[in-house]
Amino acid sequence: MNKRVTIEMPEEMHELLLKYAAEAGTEPNAYLLDIIEERLEDAYFLQRAEEAMERIEGGESKVISAEEFWRGLDD
Repeated sequence: MNKRVTIEMPEEMHELLLKYAAEAGTEPNAYLLDIIEERLEDAYFLQRAEEAMERIEGGESKVISAEEFWRGLDD
């Protein structure tokens, strides 16, 4: 189920949205949804990376070399 969200943005930003959407050959709403989706994915993966770094720094996980990784797969 879709939800409607209304936002206010500066006129200059709205003009850029219209321009970039037109250049991409899509409607402004679809273009903005794509941008939001990409940003949410980036935030998700950044959070996962930060959690992995915390595990490494806390000694719960370790980093191995590519050579060691591939050597383990040969067994």
